[in-house]
Amino acid sequence: MKNVTGKEVTFKNLLDVQKRFPTEQSCIDYLVATRWNGDMVCVHCGSLRKFYRMASGKFKCADCRKQFSIRVGTIFEDSALPLQKWFFAIFVFSSHKKGISSIQLGKDIGVRQATAWHMLHRIRYGMTDKQPKEQMKNTVEVDETYIGGKEKNKHSDKRTKNTQGRSTGTKTPVFGIIERQGEVRTQPVSHVDGKTLKGIIRANVSSDATVITDEWTAYNNLSEEFRHEVINHRTKEYVRGNIHTNNIENFWSLLKRGIIGIYHQVSPEHLHRYCNEFSFRYNLRKVTDTERFAIALNQCEGRLMYKDLIAK
Repeated sequence: MKNVTGKEVTFKNLLDVQKRFPTEQSCIDYLVATRWNGDMVCVHCGSLRKFYRMASGKFKCADCRKQFSIRVGTIFEDSALPLQKWFFAIFVFSSHKKGISSIQLGKDIGVRQATAWHMLHRIRYGMTDKQPKEQMKNTVEVDETYIGGKEKNKHSDKRTKNTQGRSTGTKTPVFGIIERQGEVRTQPVSHVDGKTLKGIIRANVSSDATVITDEWTAYNNLSEEFRHEVINHRTKEYVRGNIHTNNIENFWSLLKRGIIGIYHQVSPEHLHRYCNEFSFRYNLRKVTDTERFAIALNQCEGRLMYKDLIAK
């Protein structure tokens, strides 16, 4: 990321972010320079031809003659908060390995907890990949996990019977695919049967790839479509040469520690947003906090309405 003089800037902490964006105008200038890869597009008619900058700070399209601000069509649209607070929130959120709670973020940037909660979900929405992805082509590990409270931690009169193991009575299954030396893709699923899981694998994995799974019956007959290797956890087998699912298991550990330690509990209707959050940070784990912050800002397209966020 560069400053106004064109020199590269590295953020080591929140104070560095504040120095780089000392005013609201500095935030606006950054978005103008980076959004649409530097080529402004009218949010109303899609024109690229010519724009006028108004005294109000808005832009006016020479073709449709309509005005718009740099926030329109982004996660910042219709927010009364200054962009400085948004930028601070994005930096903290993207650089903390396990995220940050809405209570803590609210204290850090001086907003109500409910406001911080909405901000975090908007940022998660921006972190969501909106472009089609290429299929994974190398060695991939596939696994499913279950997110939800442990029955043993509840009072005896509030426990739900027969919910151990793979039960979905009080937990939500999440399916994950990770490419070695590559990225992870996750999504909550309603069922963990062969039809559901194999459909997701086909959509994300090339037929030339090697797929490694555990012994779960949903993966039976995968060898008819892929090079399929099975690691049998039931017999205490966890590694067989290069055959293992340690990478996806490590990601599940990170996801669960974040949910338990930072967020404490996650409702099923919002679980996919938290999966997007942890996948985003994991896939960018090898870049610097500065680069991750810049990528998160550059993915600010799209708007998540509060009414849609709380809709059942």
